[in-house]
Amino acid sequence: MFSFKKQIVLAVALSWVAGAGSLVSQTQTANLKSPDPSAADVTKPADTSRPAEVVPAGYVVGDSDIIRVNVWKEPEVSQTAVVRTDGNISLPLINEVKVSGMTPIQIQNMVAEKLKSFLNNPQVTVTVIEIRSKRAFITGEVARPGTYSLNAQTTILQLIAQAGGFTPFAKKDSIVVLRTEDGRQSRLKFKYNEVVQGKKTDQNIALHPGDTVVVP
Repeated sequence: MFSFKKQIVLAVALSWVAGAGSLVSQTQTANLKSPDPSAADVTKPADTSRPAEVVPAGYVVGDSDIIRVNVWKEPEVSQTAVVRTDGNISLPLINEVKVSGMTPIQIQNMVAEKLKSFLNNPQVTVTVIEIRSKRAFITGEVARPGTYSLNAQTTILQLIAQAGGFTPFAKKDSIVVLRTEDGRQSRLKFKYNEVVQGKKTDQNIALHPGDTVVVP
């Protein structure tokens, strides 16, 4: 009788061990089939692309602008380049090309023509990533002083609006525009109240690249 009981206990123990082993195996299989989603996020590459800046039709590229030259199906030739002070950029195969003073469409046509010596029917697209050549500055008693792109013709009033308007301490009738031409700096007065009242509206001039609007 005692031996028979031992056999029963041994059989139950073996059955329990087999069941536990099966449960571990199932758990491991489930883990393999359902990977941790957080691990996938770690390996996913970050999106480092930078959107092109919105520019008006006929925009003329200038020194310090950043442009993207994309050649379809030719990643080795495609480049993002800063226009140097000599107006040139460097591109694979064709080396130095002058782009300052040209529109994006003119640049892409020129680059495509030069690439025909190396590639069969090159398809070129040129976009302006960042405008740096045509900027004006505003400082002093405005909500958001700083640097602003002159994507289109911009007057003093328009720049003040872009900068969020005046602070409560602004001296609106003592505004000046600092402009440098031919190495000489001039001070152009701007009296806000006169302009908005329709008096001496000729003070509301279009800003030039490099102008600084000072709001005391």
